[in-house]
Amino acid sequence: MRPLHPIDFIFLTLEKRQQPMHVGGLFLFTIPDNAPSSFIQDLVTDIRNSKSIPIPPFNNRLNGFFWDEDEEFDLDHHFRHIALPHPGRIRELLTYISQEHSTLIDRAKPLWTCHIIEGIEGNRFGMYFKIHHAMVDGIAGMRLVEKSLSDDPNAKRIVPPWCVEGPRAKRLKAPKVSRIKGLMDGLKGQLESTPRVIYELSQTVMKDMGRNPDYVSSFQAPSSILNQRVSSSRRFAAQSFEFARLAHIAKELGVTINDIVLAICSGALREYLISQNALPKKPLIAMVPASVRTDDSDMSNRITMILANLGTHKEDPLERLKIVRRSVLNAKERFKRMNANQILNYSAFVYGAAGLNIASGLMPKRQAFNLVISNVPGPREPLYWNGARLDALYPASIVLDGQALNITMTSYLDKLEVGLTACRNALPKMQNLLTHLEEEIQRFEEIVNKNSPKLQAVS
Repeated sequence: MRPLHPIDFIFLTLEKRQQPMHVGGLFLFTIPDNAPSSFIQDLVTDIRNSKSIPIPPFNNRLNGFFWDEDEEFDLDHHFRHIALPHPGRIRELLTYISQEHSTLIDRAKPLWTCHIIEGIEGNRFGMYFKIHHAMVDGIAGMRLVEKSLSDDPNAKRIVPPWCVEGPRAKRLKAPKVSRIKGLMDGLKGQLESTPRVIYELSQTVMKDMGRNPDYVSSFQAPSSILNQRVSSSRRFAAQSFEFARLAHIAKELGVTINDIVLAICSGALREYLISQNALPKKPLIAMVPASVRTDDSDMSNRITMILANLGTHKEDPLERLKIVRRSVLNAKERFKRMNANQILNYSAFVYGAAGLNIASGLMPKRQAFNLVISNVPGPREPLYWNGARLDALYPASIVLDGQALNITMTSYLDKLEVGLTACRNALPKMQNLLTHLEEEIQRFEEIVNKNSPKLQAVS
């Protein structure tokens, strides 16, 4: 047994019927040209007949305040094989993912499911994998998936993600004495972080709050249609964008890729809200998860958050970019002065009230931020599963009472893969955000191609 991390406990506490707390991913594969017609059926059969034993966290079930090994693990409970109705378009695929992403995971079993989906147009099949956020964060989830795939197109191995042993699982097999020592070292680190955290909190109060225009507090997000109670129904939409386009814009403007990604999301959100006659006068605030993971582990959660001012009250894309960039730099400079434990403790204090509001759902329209925008780095080399090439991977995430939209992105090869998860009832025609994202990229391309402004334009 291993104890729940406090952040893991929070994710479990937040869950209710209309608020599932799992993350997921849709992986699209192309069947090899020389593959037999039974390729997918053979793949599924091999997985079902595999004698591989699931490893942590995939064999862990919830037992009070601990993760315990499931001694009655039943693969059929977790692994499903379905076929889309003809013609198997992306539209039908996303409808299926939307339906599956709306359902809770059974807490009596390990908190994950995997779906193999055949019948997709273009000689493709999909894998939809969902796992409770209490078990992994975005970085950890990406590492787990990467370990189950191969960079060799000729590798013929059927190793499902739940059987690939990672560094964290190996450490759990370490002698009990060394595990206790690790726990004591962790407690020591928490105590040693206190003086620095107190200092940073005092600096925030005296120098930033109400004085620094680039500082984003947890009290300035405006009320918007993004911030209302959610139903249990989800809508999932996804699209790929060429990474080179974003890199070119970032280089010409002298900013980071993440700055551009946030600025593009800002413009898309502005256009969507205008189309709904619902653009707030004050700028939207995005919560941007930031990993503080300092090792190669692939379990639990080690994340904090940055509040980014999206500048949606400004019509000019460059003005929005300036606001976004300065607010993110303000948070990053603060975190640079702290180690991982200090950052987590600082964030717990500063954003604790916001977390309690989300947990209680008492004031869904008064949130510390309007939505979550997450960008998780992904693999840069092509990956394969039993010879089938991975063409795209789209992340699906969480929406909450008061947080009806989540934008999660990851990079793969030369693309930025975007997954939008929203409450179907709260945000009509949410999929139009994908069109607005493309339009905003084009706006920035027109700016840099016409003027080629440099760093001073957005500094």
